[in-house]
Amino acid sequence: MADAESFGIEKGYGDQAVKWMNDEAKKMDWKFEARLYDYEITTKNFGSFEMFSWIGDPKAARDLIIRASKRFKIKVIEGGYKSKQFILKLEKNEYGMVRKGDKVIGRIEFASSRLTESKWIVKLEERK
Repeated sequence: MADAESFGIEKGYGDQAVKWMNDEAKKMDWKFEARLYDYEITTKNFGSFEMFSWIGDPKAARDLIIRASKRFKIKVIEGGYKSKQFILKLEKNEYGMVRKGDKVIGRIEFASSRLTESKWIVKLEERK
């Protein structure tokens, strides 16, 4: 996973959190760059999130998203998890953890069509 689009930042904090993560990555000389892609998802249990995509090092991405959550005291979606089963379906699935700081407060399952370039939708969500 050298890039992902199933990461999110609590609505209203997207611009400043992405800018801060990019600045931190430059300071630490990590290979990481994040961009908002003007897409928002809304969940029943966790609120709305501005989705962003990133390229670079997965370890840096996971570390920076957790640090951004702590710094701005916001909820974030740490996505990019895939099922270990191989099932041939017309939709692709990814899983994400909803975090607030170091704590995982829930899980989300995203779905998207394999046939078109559609965006992620929330299929299932659960509080922890």
